[in-house]
Amino acid sequence: MSKVLIAYATRSGNTGKIAELIAEGIRLTGLQAKVVNTNEIKNEKDLAEYDGLILGSATYNGEMMNKMKQILFLCEKVDLKDRVGGSFGAFGWSGEALERIYETMKNVFNMDMVKEPLRLKSPSLKEGKKMAQDYGNDIGQKLLSREQRD
Repeated sequence: MSKVLIAYATRSGNTGKIAELIAEGIRLTGLQAKVVNTNEIKNEKDLAEYDGLILGSATYNGEMMNKMKQILFLCEKVDLKDRVGGSFGAFGWSGEALERIYETMKNVFNMDMVKEPLRLKSPSLKEGKKMAQDYGNDIGQKLLSREQRD
């Protein structure tokens, strides 16, 4: 059974709430999902055992949070090629962080990304909850289709 790690960096807690909703969507497909704050990741071994990786960060002043930048540097030490990936984030005005994370995962780590990053202003909005759960479901379905091929 595939396992997915959802790691997030947050200041206000919204990105963490989105991570939990994405995990719900993954679990509804029957797969395992673990949600962690980036503060819990100590080294590349904490990233290596997962079939899927979803990274999320809030955007502040057009940038992702520093802890997420550190996680991306750790990801360079792990062979993530062809693993399923996604990115997400809560944002006020812009949302550049999730785009930068997505592009790094796709073009630097050569991951098999879902169609686009998940952009949410707030997970508390009804449509936000559904969008996050659907994003998790998309990732779960992508992993399930791989399991069926193998």
